[in-house]
Amino acid sequence: MKIALTGKSLVAGLDLAPGGAAFKGVNPADNNALEPAYTAIVAEDVDKIAERAAAAFAEYRMKSGTERGAFLRAIAANIEAAGDDIAERMPAETGLPEGRARGETGRTVGQLRMFAALVEDGSWVDARIDTAQPDRQPLPKPDVRSMLQPLGPVVVFCASNFPLAFSVAGGDTASALAAGCPVIVKAHHAHPGTAEIVGQCVQAAVESCGMPAGTFSLVYGGGREIGTALVKDPRVKAVGFTGSRAGGTALMKVAAARPEPIPVYAEMSSINPVLILPEKLATEGEAIAKALAGSVTMGMGQFCTNPGLILLPAGAAADRFATVLKESLAASPNGCLLNSGITDAYRDALKARSTLKADGFEILHEQPGEACQVGTALYRATATAFLANPVLAEEAFGPSTLLITYTNEDELLSVINAQEGQLTGTIHGTDQDLKSNCRAGYALHERVGRLLFGGFPTGVEVCHAMVHGGPFPSTSDGRSTSVGTMAINRFTRAMCYQNAPQMCLPEELKDGNPLGIVRLVDGNRTKA
Repeated sequence: MKIALTGKSLVAGLDLAPGGAAFKGVNPADNNALEPAYTAIVAEDVDKIAERAAAAFAEYRMKSGTERGAFLRAIAANIEAAGDDIAERMPAETGLPEGRARGETGRTVGQLRMFAALVEDGSWVDARIDTAQPDRQPLPKPDVRSMLQPLGPVVVFCASNFPLAFSVAGGDTASALAAGCPVIVKAHHAHPGTAEIVGQCVQAAVESCGMPAGTFSLVYGGGREIGTALVKDPRVKAVGFTGSRAGGTALMKVAAARPEPIPVYAEMSSINPVLILPEKLATEGEAIAKALAGSVTMGMGQFCTNPGLILLPAGAAADRFATVLKESLAASPNGCLLNSGITDAYRDALKARSTLKADGFEILHEQPGEACQVGTALYRATATAFLANPVLAEEAFGPSTLLITYTNEDELLSVINAQEGQLTGTIHGTDQDLKSNCRAGYALHERVGRLLFGGFPTGVEVCHAMVHGGPFPSTSDGRSTSVGTMAINRFTRAMCYQNAPQMCLPEELKDGNPLGIVRLVDGNRTKA
């Protein structure tokens, strides 16, 4: 289908105040502005939008799993039908190729359908029943039942680097809607047209599935004013964010300062260390180096799982590895980054390294570029130099990486233990390597949310078991994930009923198990 762009927020028929600033998407490849212009909402509009979402919550939270599943499937079908529109607009706004747009479309609809299946089954609510024992001595045992229930309206901030999978109908929105929470999405200024296409798909599903009007809203707003106002609104109960550390921590402070603090699930910075152990380096180092170059340059390095730190035992094998990786990166063509802000930040990060004067640090490769076109970069440092220069531990969001060589286990452990929280850590090693380096493996385990054995962290499988999260500052809450069906738990709270009449219980907790879900009854998992 062909979707006509309007340049307006999608707010279910609300009359918004005039006077918001107008802006356009910009093609990073040629710096040309794209039609139409988008009008930002103003702070006073937030009250109306939040009120509509709160009103919708009272009805939407009561929708059955079957109804919510059908709604999520309708969104997915609408996005699929708009695939050609997305494949045209998304590359124009981001410089990403059409293949990436279509691939990300597939991922987005796949995760919507995954959550649909989850809520249709219904067992995700973790229903627990402990039946009464009135004759228990010395005190009777009451009937106690509990389950997960939705929090309330959720604000989702679109990501700059994933215009679909982590944006309007991405994982945060899918998991919040699945849980029973209305969603207010704040579009990213770098891809407003792509946001509207997907937003119209969601809005059409709201209407066709008979969901309350405030179940979904998409708003535009520059700077931090609108985002801050949304997070401050007392009717908002949680926030999903993917972006910079500065942006995520700013939202966390706003949310924590409210009279009623709320959770902010923010995915922020990560450099994703890769550890290559001695035997593996000696036997397969060159092959790993070539494959690593592909991971570093995938998507021009604009993935939160980009491998930005490579740990190697010093010696001839490490030197060969560095040479092969340098040659592979040098052979990679320059490419366009998503927008001017990301481009400037990448160049600033490289400048901070290229101007560093430190013993044990060297520039192996830097490939210049112009405008939004940037090249690859490779640096090398000893463990001592790395530990003495904090700038080397900072994320360089783009196609670059840093090799760290260590001379003994103590140096390796010092480098790993100096790491902040990371989304991923990767170990390449033979069985003997793994046996001989248990301490390093455990240390890395404590720093990450996903530990890989072999392979590379770029590419996050969308499945039930995936954890895309990690200790701070990779995410604001290392107990959660933004990919996989466990993400639904972020937008819920536990609710307990004691000695409640059957008529006052949710269907999930009633005698006879009318929904046929798996429940924990008197300590036993059963469908009884």
